[in-house]
Amino acid sequence: MTATAPITQDLVTIPRKAPEGPLNLVGLSRDAMRDAFLAAGTPEKQVKMRVNQVWQWIYYWGVRDFADMTNLSKDYRQLLSDNFVIRLPEMVSRNVSADGTRKYLVRIAGGHEVEVVYIPESDRGTLCISSQVGCTLTCSFCHTGTQKLVRNLTPDEIVGQVMLARDDLGEWPERGGPKNETRLLSNVVLMGMGEPLYNFDNVRDAMKIVMDGEGIALSRRRITLSTSGIVPEIARCAEEIGCQLAVSFHATTDEVRNKLVPINKKWNIEALLGALKEYPRLSNSERITFEYVMLKDVNDSDADARRLVNLIKGIPAKINLIPFNEWPGAPYERSDWSRIEAFADIVYKAGYASPIRTPRGEDIMAACGQLKSATERARKSRKAIEAEAARG
Repeated sequence: MTATAPITQDLVTIPRKAPEGPLNLVGLSRDAMRDAFLAAGTPEKQVKMRVNQVWQWIYYWGVRDFADMTNLSKDYRQLLSDNFVIRLPEMVSRNVSADGTRKYLVRIAGGHEVEVVYIPESDRGTLCISSQVGCTLTCSFCHTGTQKLVRNLTPDEIVGQVMLARDDLGEWPERGGPKNETRLLSNVVLMGMGEPLYNFDNVRDAMKIVMDGEGIALSRRRITLSTSGIVPEIARCAEEIGCQLAVSFHATTDEVRNKLVPINKKWNIEALLGALKEYPRLSNSERITFEYVMLKDVNDSDADARRLVNLIKGIPAKINLIPFNEWPGAPYERSDWSRIEAFADIVYKAGYASPIRTPRGEDIMAACGQLKSATERARKSRKAIEAEAARG
């Protein structure tokens, strides 16, 4: 593939300082771990074996203490302890919805916080993870989009979200115990805070770790990346990650999509659909998921449904219809249920699966489009209290 210049964001992110102290092994690729072990004094003849051993301890067994890596000599465990750490983001809070949905507030380097959501279902357990602190896309129906972008997450911060959830679910295998193939966390979706394709390299590296068969070992078919339509990166996603793809589509005309998903002004519906038609072939994926939020009197007419099925003709697809999850100050209302069902019926009769997503975690603001860092809410609350105290 011809090398291309990286896609830049419309907002400059804050640069990060180089880490001080021992190197964190979480988030390193196998090659990077190998180089780090060699630099720390691991004999070259042993390094491949040592990488495999440590990789399994971290990502298969969930071990955080080198002293527990019992198939390594005491001297080598000490070498690791002197040079490296196994560090995850900090779980600040955990809220559980009446429907079993769990929302985690996770603190990363610099004191920033992101939200992660685990959704249990009868046939799967899906973890919705974040790829950026905040978001630059300002989609008008999305609560997360009202928070300014701060920075991209690093591979360790992305993988760390998966590992923290496995901690909370008690899902690491029990050493010496019977092998259990049941997965509480069976699927990962990159549908949390941020636009994954604006943080492509870090997301790709993190997902390669999650997919590695010697560790967490989630199939690429169990990972779905959701994009608002960063067209030049869609082919790279197919070739370098190969996961399932979901697209925040939400409108059937450029006029409406420009308002709902402003990135459409840069890459319009025609350009987006051109890239999507190639994705299943490049990634060997079965079909693309079109996410379509149902907004009353905005994009929910019969005419919209008919335009939608005409637009995606020729693309292996399913359409997820998402009842709008309202948030304080939202400029839209949820479509009436009868309208959503009528829309779904038109799509279904045209030959496309059209499930209506059941809103989950609304009572803890964990539903689709509702994520917004509690850090920002707490900061605003503190400022209001301080201002009131100053006036008093």
